Amino acid sequence: WFLLDLSPSVDFGSQRRKREVSEAFVAVMASLVLRHGNRAGAVLYGNAVDTVLPAKSGRMHVLHLMQRMRARPSAAAQGATRLADLIERARPSIKRRSSVFVVSDFISEQGWEAPLARLAQRHDVVAVRLYDPLEMSLPELGLVLMQDAETGEQVFVDTEARGFRARFEAAAARREAELRTGLVRAGVDTLELPTDGELGDALLAFVNARRQRSRMAAGAMALTRRTAA
Repeated sequence: WFLLDLSPSVDFGSQRRKREVSEAFVAVMASLVLRHGNRAGAVLYGNAVDTVLPAKSGRMHVLHLMQRMRARPSAAAQGATRLADLIERARPSIKRRSSVFVVSDFISEQGWEAPLARLAQRHDVVAVRLYDPLEMSLPELGLVLMQDAETGEQVFVDTEARGFRARFEAAAARREAELRTGLVRAGVDTLELPTDGELGDALLAFVNARRQRSRMAAGAMALTRRTAA
């Protein structure tokens, strides 16, 4: 299952839009899953959950999912994203134990950690986090008009002001730490997809890290059994 955050903030990107990275990820993963006879479903969120595509198999189903993603107009700024609504709405739709990819930039109101943890109690959940380098650090571009994609609020900022850039980076670091803490507490793996990176490299690094963790867990379990014996 793909839980897709298509809220206004995913239309941002300095290299590629986060939405384009999301589409590329879904196209690759859905094709891989369905190639082996499995089914895939999706729940789409714009300003609210507005589309549920039941799990089906077949190449035409993948094409239909991609068409639904690409044909969607950019969501209008209407307030903060509520990622918890996407997760809670998806739970009753996922009847059987499944692999679930929550694809989002996780720019959201608080409160998504507990629903994500509940989802992970039954399913294998991966948080696919979309992000752009400019959300972490700003270059010196002079006076710039910045707009909050979620609320539409605009403000002029002087990006050459050292104090402003320092405060921006400190706030970004706090958000990053809070996000990582929330994902760990929810008990889910995280796949990081930057807008300036290669999808294949990110997927390969994620798979290798999972394999390494599985081998370490198996080794620890075997050691525990020998010790107990």
